[in-house]
Amino acid sequence: MRREFYVVIEKDEDGFYVGEVPGLRACYSQGRTIDELLENIKEVILMCLEEVGEEPPPEFVGVQRVSIE
Repeated sequence: MRREFYVVIEKDEDGFYVGEVPGLRACYSQGRTIDELLENIKEVILMCLEEVGEEPPPEFVGVQRVSIE
């Protein structure tokens, strides 16, 4: 069964790409390139899904940018 997940990606102070899957608890990884990160996060998603079992993850709604003064 094919499933899709959103990955939020940031670049850290050391230049690594860090990705987190908001729909799965403690599901994150990193890589030197975005391609490496995506390969790594796929492995982590599979591990996280094993822990969750058949329980569907919460629906990811989105990311919003908020400005403050």
